[in-house]
Amino acid sequence: MKKSALINAELSYVVATLGHTDEITVCDAGLPIPDVTQRIDLALIPGVPTFIQTVQAVLGEMQIEGVVMAEEFKQVSPDHHDALIALIQQEEKACGKRININYVTHEAFKVHTENSKAVIRTGECTPYANVIFQAGVVF
Repeated sequence: MKKSALINAELSYVVATLGHTDEITVCDAGLPIPDVTQRIDLALIPGVPTFIQTVQAVLGEMQIEGVVMAEEFKQVSPDHHDALIALIQQEEKACGKRININYVTHEAFKVHTENSKAVIRTGECTPYANVIFQAGVVF
């Protein structure tokens, strides 16, 4: 049996198969998911699981080197944006590496999700609570 915290088999498999610079998206309940992209739907009811809970679970397993977010996120949902930035800063301290943060328009963000190996849908109902993580290396 798996020893680490992440026990969702589908999500664990996607993280385990990522290569350097591969991307995954964690999104709110409303983000459109491209048909060409694997959907991992964790949403149960509005708010469950939360965006931040899901990000924490992913970051517990995945080494990241880059992040993409919509510009609108920091203006429209500043509390969630700030919570995500705090988690990214914790990751930087834990891995001893700088994590690049890039902002794009929400429309460009939606197009960019087509590059993700998977989109992980949460039950979050906060506008623009979406992030793309770019895989780094642990060495």
